[in-house]
Amino acid sequence: FSDVLLAWAEAQARAVGAARGRSVQQVDTGSFADDERQHRWLADAGFDRVRTWWQMSRSVEAGEAELVPDPARWERKGVVFRLVERQGDGMPDEADLRAVHDVLEGAFTDHFNSAEETFDEFIHRLREDPGHRWDHWWLAEITDAGGTVEPAGALVGTVSESDEGPDGSYVSYLGVLESARGRGVATGLLRTIIADAASRGRDRVGLEVDADSPTGADGLYTAMGWGPKYVTESWHRDVKVF
Repeated sequence: FSDVLLAWAEAQARAVGAARGRSVQQVDTGSFADDERQHRWLADAGFDRVRTWWQMSRSVEAGEAELVPDPARWERKGVVFRLVERQGDGMPDEADLRAVHDVLEGAFTDHFNSAEETFDEFIHRLREDPGHRWDHWWLAEITDAGGTVEPAGALVGTVSESDEGPDGSYVSYLGVLESARGRGVATGLLRTIIADAASRGRDRVGLEVDADSPTGADGLYTAMGWGPKYVTESWHRDVKVF
């Protein structure tokens, strides 16, 4: 049965690669770190284990709703943290969405398997997430010496729905431009989503971190109360399109 699914995935990869005009299309799949049976299937199908990821979680207490003055907008040491603005029809402001996209594109250029993604591709992909909510997107902005407001960081969160007990929040993306690192931007964005989760009656915030992250993000997460829940791996295979 696994052979059938892998053959289907290979055919889909060729179709996607052809539509993009590529000669090679990468297939990306994952496995739990301790699933040896899955590892054998993937290795036999030509996949290589390329990365390890820590799935982390942090409990949230009701009192942490006061962790920041207002998750919708607050300021600390010259950095403003705010939700993306909404238009009259309730949809987010396109300029803010483009700012989030630009920050994340810039922040992840030196990260593993980074690949350029257009704004339309980015928005379409994230809206497909079952936990997607526009009111879980934040920007961090810094005003420069000339008075110009510049986006410096972004956090895209989602809802982790639960059939038993409270829902949780999840950090899908957190990025800070290199020029703004060291100013507490990442810490401020994380404090914001924790406070937001607490205000909604949620009991946890989850995230995924690259075990070999060049930014040392895992140290920040650990310092702020996150701990490992389980470990996953990325497995890749390059499929020739033509």
